[in-house]
Amino acid sequence: MAERSFVAEVEKLRHGAGTTLQVEGILAVTKALLQSGVAYVGGYQGAPISHLMDVLGDAHEILDELGVHFENSASEATAAAMLAASVHQPLRGAVTFKSPVGTNVASDALANLSSGGVTGGTLVILGEDYGEGSSIMQERSHAFAMKSQMWLLDPRPDLTAIVDAVEAGFELSEASNTPVFLELRLRSCHLHGSFVAKDNRRPPLTVAEAAGNPVRAVDRIVLPPASFLHEREKLEHRWPAAVRYITEHGLNEVFGNGLADVGIVVQGGLYNTLNRSLELLGCSDPFGRTRIPLYVMNVTYPVADQEIIDFCRDKRAVLMVEEGQPDYLEQNLHAILRRAEVPTTLHGKDFLPAGGEYTSLAVTRGLHAFLRRYLADAVTAEPALLLADDDPRSPFATPVAEHSVRARPPGLCTGCPERPIFSGLKLAERETGKHHVSADIGCHLFAINAPFDLGATTMGYGLGSAGAAALSSAESDRRTIAMMGDGGFWHNGLTSGVGNAVFNKNDQLLVVVDNGYAAATGGQDVASSQAASPTRSTRHPIEKAVRGVGVEWARTVDDTYDVAAVKDAFVEALTDTEAGPKVLVMQSECQLNRQRRVKPERAKAVRDGKRVVRERFGVDPETCTGDHACIRISGCPSLTIADNPDPMRTDPIATVLDSCVGCGVCGANAHAAVLCPSFYRTDVVHNPTRWDRFLAKARAWWIRVAGRGIERRAARFEVVA
Repeated sequence: MAERSFVAEVEKLRHGAGTTLQVEGILAVTKALLQSGVAYVGGYQGAPISHLMDVLGDAHEILDELGVHFENSASEATAAAMLAASVHQPLRGAVTFKSPVGTNVASDALANLSSGGVTGGTLVILGEDYGEGSSIMQERSHAFAMKSQMWLLDPRPDLTAIVDAVEAGFELSEASNTPVFLELRLRSCHLHGSFVAKDNRRPPLTVAEAAGNPVRAVDRIVLPPASFLHEREKLEHRWPAAVRYITEHGLNEVFGNGLADVGIVVQGGLYNTLNRSLELLGCSDPFGRTRIPLYVMNVTYPVADQEIIDFCRDKRAVLMVEEGQPDYLEQNLHAILRRAEVPTTLHGKDFLPAGGEYTSLAVTRGLHAFLRRYLADAVTAEPALLLADDDPRSPFATPVAEHSVRARPPGLCTGCPERPIFSGLKLAERETGKHHVSADIGCHLFAINAPFDLGATTMGYGLGSAGAAALSSAESDRRTIAMMGDGGFWHNGLTSGVGNAVFNKNDQLLVVVDNGYAAATGGQDVASSQAASPTRSTRHPIEKAVRGVGVEWARTVDDTYDVAAVKDAFVEALTDTEAGPKVLVMQSECQLNRQRRVKPERAKAVRDGKRVVRERFGVDPETCTGDHACIRISGCPSLTIADNPDPMRTDPIATVLDSCVGCGVCGANAHAAVLCPSFYRTDVVHNPTRWDRFLAKARAWWIRVAGRGIERRAARFEVVA
């Protein structure tokens, strides 16, 4: 298993009532689940929530002791469907995945769950992947909450507030028979702080006990006419019950009310950013002692109308700080205030950016403009970030001309086994011509950037093959190429991609990048991983799986670092006349995860005095011609340029940095592409034996002897010159 280990940290989960825990946000969430008496947990990894799954996996002993059922779900839809256990039984259940993509994948199950409602409390912990640190399309979870009427918690980035939100989320769910979203933004997931723990609670009813006593109520099943009644139930019972619970338990917070006749309404997840902006303007301090009244929406859906009216009634103007677009909350607040005939002026996106992450820069500038209009005396500081970006005093002023620094596109890690796959494909296209490449989600998506420039579309995780289906025409003389990672393959690619291609007789080439893990999400094991797992079933070959759904033409290349073999496999797959889909499984272990495993083993062996050989590659500066073709078909971060040592040549030469992990792709590329013989391999030997030392001396002697003639001839030329 390659994912990050939390074995040491999870021991903190055993601490009981009164203990102050200093932990990261994700561990606090896990502790809160155990304190809430959760009966089952599932989920699918994905940034920024990935390591919640890793923590739960490492905490399996504690979960077993408490009778908590845990599963690594095959997809977000699988995880969401688990919540069906809470429809009829008073079981508390939680699942987790990133949003919005995970929420989109799970939408069918979540829509059915929210229609029929729940008996036990259900919590969907969302890693809100929005803003500058995002890895996906820019969308918010708010729309989904409104569409399916699932309550949305957005707690302040404070560990106590987050733990309280988990516990309150289960109670809110049970009070209103409605599933609840708990939105954790990127910074909340990785926040460090403290909170006072409570005792872990064994669930009153375990999954095993519930399975032994099945319960059935037809009116909870989403089927007409019950589904029509569910809509009425949402409006007449669940919504009022939720608002009542939110109000009575004070889930939303008010700070500094009465200190001024203007105010700010803010999403809970943005509270820290807002307070920092207030501090920069002299309106608050680092501890949140604000001089501007704040209404913090730790619950952003549903909105408690009366709380909004009460907060705004005595204020001339209020600013709604709502990140992202559309402005759902701002529109909602306008409707609430106008219906109640409250004359307060409401501002929002007119002072703040319409879209994008609300960084300190964005919030401070918008807040400054708002306060300058309505409460100018409150602003006692003018931070430099208010200056125009072209002002040299601004921290955002460009120190050098933009055109003088070329942006470096994101790329694959040093030694990544996926790099030679794309090098091989580029070499194969010299013989077969260009092909439409349907990309997929995962590390391999970086191939769309230089130097490979491969990939025209990407439609979702595991959908590379499905995305190529429309262009897989029997009348075309060019096969469409689809890419897919092993994580995406087991997520849904086997059925929606491979199965679809078999059923429709698509003559496409599917390349499954099998690096042994769900590498892009942190190195979690998948069904085809080679590591033996005590809790999961692994070592299921991908080629065997695709043949099982009807693929006739399938090959596995078990060493992607052999660029010539990869290229030949592509040429064969793209020129074979056999009809039907073709699958190439490109198999080599993720180098990042391999190094995580190998480096400690190598270091221990060196400490123990054992002989350890580490391969390194380099470029002979006298042989390199400086055409950089090796860089153009590789893109390895360790392969770069250096000054030419020959004073007669000005072109920089290629060189290999010390970060090289010895994968050998640079040399293999040069050989397969018939480039130059500049590359050499060096074996770095730790704790050498006598034989190693003898060989080193013998080689050094022979190099000196062989080089004497060259040196004499060079000396003659120098004399002539």
